Amino acid sequence: MPARLRIATFNLESLDDRPHSGRDFADRLAVLRPQLTRLKADVLCLQEINARADQRQGPRQLSALDRLLDGTGYAGFCRFVSVNRHGKRFSDRHNLVVLSRWPVRRSRQVWHDLVPPLHHRTVGGGVDLPVEWDRPVLHVELDIGGPRPLHILNLHLRAPRAAFLSGLKDQGIWRSVGGWAEGFYLATLKQSGQALEVRLLLDSIFDGDPEALVAVCGDFNASDDETPLRIIRGDEEDTGNGHLAVRTLVPAERSLPPSQRYTVIHHGRPVMLDHILLSRALLGWYTGGEIHNETLGDELVSPTLVRIPPSSYHAPTVATFEPPDSPRPSAARDAS
Repeated sequence: MPARLRIATFNLESLDDRPHSGRDFADRLAVLRPQLTRLKADVLCLQEINARADQRQGPRQLSALDRLLDGTGYAGFCRFVSVNRHGKRFSDRHNLVVLSRWPVRRSRQVWHDLVPPLHHRTVGGGVDLPVEWDRPVLHVELDIGGPRPLHILNLHLRAPRAAFLSGLKDQGIWRSVGGWAEGFYLATLKQSGQALEVRLLLDSIFDGDPEALVAVCGDFNASDDETPLRIIRGDEEDTGNGHLAVRTLVPAERSLPPSQRYTVIHHGRPVMLDHILLSRALLGWYTGGEIHNETLGDELVSPTLVRIPPSSYHAPTVATFEPPDSPRPSAARDAS
C-alpha cells in the first residue's frame, strides 16, 4: 500500500502533432510538460488525445502523447486508451487515456453497454435519429497493494453545444431558433444520458463492494449543481434514502475555497467543469486537493488575442490521499 497517492485529471485540448493541426507542437511540449511534472500524479486521467496514421490506411498511433511523455516519469506508467465504436483502433480525435504507476487488474470501456442509444424523431422532418454518446467511459481497476482495488473512471461528457441536425444549419449558422433549440435538446440528452450510464456503472461497482475505492475523473462539461453531476453523484437529498448515502460521490474540490474552484474561464466567468468525484470510502483517505489554474486564459477571449495558443484552456486538478495503514513518522524522543 502506498504511503501517498495522487490522482489527477487534465483535458489537454486536442493534443495533436500532425503538421496541419494548427499548433506548433514544440510550443505545446514546452508548456504542457512542466504542467504534467508539477502534477506529480500516480494516476493521471487525460482527455482529448488525438491519434495519427503515417499512411492513409495505416494503424493510428498516439505519437503526440508519446512525445509529450518522453523523458517524464509517466513514460513508464501502465497505459489504457479508449478505442472507437468498433473496438479496433484509436479514434482520430479526443481519445481518453489513463496512466498508472500501479499495475492494472482489469480494464474496460463502457459505451452504451448499460444504456442503449436513445432515439429522437426530428420535430420538423419526422426523421428518426439515434442519440449516441460521443465517447466511451474508461473503467480501470488498479492494484495498489491492498485488499481492495482502486477503481478509476475517466470520462469526457458532451459539451452543452447544440448537436448538428441536417438541413437546419448552414456553414455553422442555424436557420432558426427552433432548430438550434432542438439541437441543444439533443446535446442535453447525450450529456445526461451518458451521466446515467456512469451512475449505473457505479451502482454495479457498489453492488460488488459497498466500500469500494472509486474516483470518477475527467471533463464533465458541467458544474457541481448541474444535471450530469447530480445524476452521477446521487446525493441522498435527491434519493430521499439515507441507506443509499454510502453510494454517493463527493466532489474533491469542495475542500478548496470557493475562489479557487474553477478549471475554465468562459467569457470572464470562472467555472468548474473538470472534477474528481470520490466514493465515501476513498474520501476517508483524502487529504487535500489542488487546481492548477494560475495561468488560465479565457477560452473565448484568448484565442482572438493569441495566435495559435499552445496551452490548454482547462486547468488540471489533483487529489491527494493517505491510506489509513500508511506508515506515520514516530514522535520525536527527548534527547536525555
